[in-house]
Amino acid sequence: MDKTARIKELVNILNEASKAYYQEDREIMSNFEYDALYDELVALEKETGLVFSNSPTVNVGYEILSELPKEKHAAPMLSLDKTKSVDDLKEWLKGKDGVLSWKMDGLTVVLTYQNGVLAKAVTRGTGEIGEVITNNAKVFANIPNKIPFNDELVIRGEAVIKYSDFEKINATIADVDAKYKNPRNLCSGSVRQLNNEITAKRNVHFFAFNMLDTGVAKVDATVNSKFDFLADLGFEVVEHRTVNPDNIEDEVKYFAENITTNDFPSDGLVLSFDDIAYGKSLGRTAKFPRDSIAFKWADEEAETILRNVEWSPSRTGLINPVAIFDAVSLEGTSVSRASIHNVSIVKQLKLGIGDTIKVYKANMIIPQISENLTMSGNLEIPKECPACGGNTILKRDNDVETLYCPNEDCPAKAIKLFTHFVSRNAMNIDGLSEATLEKFIDKGFISELYDLYNLEQYRDEIVVMEGFGAKSYDNIIASVNTSRNTDLTRVIYGLGIFNVGHATAKLICKHFKNDIEAIISAKAEDYAEIDGIGEVIAEGIEEYFSDANNIRVLRELLKELNILIEENNMEQDLEGLTFVITGSLEHFANREELKKLIEDRGGKVAGSVSAKTSYLINNDVTSGSSKNKKAKSLNVPIISEEDFLKL
Repeated sequence: MDKTARIKELVNILNEASKAYYQEDREIMSNFEYDALYDELVALEKETGLVFSNSPTVNVGYEILSELPKEKHAAPMLSLDKTKSVDDLKEWLKGKDGVLSWKMDGLTVVLTYQNGVLAKAVTRGTGEIGEVITNNAKVFANIPNKIPFNDELVIRGEAVIKYSDFEKINATIADVDAKYKNPRNLCSGSVRQLNNEITAKRNVHFFAFNMLDTGVAKVDATVNSKFDFLADLGFEVVEHRTVNPDNIEDEVKYFAENITTNDFPSDGLVLSFDDIAYGKSLGRTAKFPRDSIAFKWADEEAETILRNVEWSPSRTGLINPVAIFDAVSLEGTSVSRASIHNVSIVKQLKLGIGDTIKVYKANMIIPQISENLTMSGNLEIPKECPACGGNTILKRDNDVETLYCPNEDCPAKAIKLFTHFVSRNAMNIDGLSEATLEKFIDKGFISELYDLYNLEQYRDEIVVMEGFGAKSYDNIIASVNTSRNTDLTRVIYGLGIFNVGHATAKLICKHFKNDIEAIISAKAEDYAEIDGIGEVIAEGIEEYFSDANNIRVLRELLKELNILIEENNMEQDLEGLTFVITGSLEHFANREELKKLIEDRGGKVAGSVSAKTSYLINNDVTSGSSKNKKAKSLNVPIISEEDFLKL
């Protein structure tokens, strides 16, 4: 391949990876792979002098896909040039003092304080334009909403979710497939919620790493003086240390020794000139400022032998490959397993049992395979599911090949149903983790959903099981009994009907006035009458209730439950009206609160504007948002909260 063609290929690959990471909160390649390809592109562009307009070396970020309001930053937020060499850092300092700090791995947020009060919070976004998340920032765990400084203050920092909180949140999710993949993705989704109640529950922390000049000469003189000023105002700032060419190597080692014990995610360090005036005098390139540089860890690699690949069935039918290799020491810990993610990566690495592979820890934490030195390619993709022995199938989605088990009676899927049934939005039964449910299924304690309400007969056997005891048993039974008093929405959702989420279950129960017999006997056309349920979903619901065994299980289950009907004495003055809600709210804490009021008064709330929409609620009535434009094109009235309350 000629160099021009390789440059084009690298630009496309890296832009796709950046789009997935920044715009869709998912990863399609490791940082290790991205950095290697990026460095190759930089070298080729330098060698050839050819730089395309869409190259990631000259563009910052991607456009944002969100319903949150957008706003232009007062000053552009540029990416940093980077290196993996401490010698480069020494040379970069040019004999000057610098400040070395953590490069945290979360979501960059800009806070603006006016008259001592938090007035605005905006995400980094493209670097030029970000999303306004002010309501969410107000519920961050550690930022002051009022500070003793009355002039305008613009602070840049990183919103992160700590590892300890990440683990607690994941521990509440029974279904393995539903667990969050890493703290960064969870933080990004938490910060950009349309409902700040969710943000508050996620315990998001903010660490300041910079601020725009205050106009106070003493404060604006150095990076250290800005950090001290922010700390005095009550902000948590990133850990930082003053460095020079003589001590920077030792200070980098200090940070490296602490990365594995930190409670927050990071993906490197940032080095800045302490003297701010000097840093500004250096100017900037098209993409990078010259007053700061990022240091990425040179990932420690080790050679080892691939001994096996375990194929682990998930609750959705996806079968995940996991590499098993001779234990090696990486970043001070012993590592012998690494996820391979999918069949495409297995084939790309040409894996085979007995191959010599290189492994590393991405960001010094997550074990990954970086290279296969042997490339025998003799690894066989299983034709049978390890859980049920049924035939597997290969699926291809967006050029990624994955292995699936299509057997609906696969034990792995049975566990999925139980974990879904006991989950928070369904029956909310604490103490029944996926591992516990799997043990109960294996022991024969449960085979149908209603068996969960008859566990008392197995008390003597449960209390002597490994990891259990009388207290564990009592807690499980107490939680099971608490779940007996529930509403029909939770039950319908808990059945695991395909495409019926909690919101759809609620629509069904409301439409049929919580009459279970009416729900069971309804036909597809009856379900399709419900706004928000299309023909495909309606047919799926009818098919579920046409199965005699499903009806039998449901009736046995209902014998164990006390279905509560919430009385609604509100006037049904919004009956027949459909609302769409967009933008930030002032009179209601969040959209759920407004939605509940509309539904309690007989109205409906939809997610998008259509010809059936009665009103679009948007406090920015004159904005040029896509929903406002759609509403105007369909002659749908756009009203503010004030207008709505007058209804």
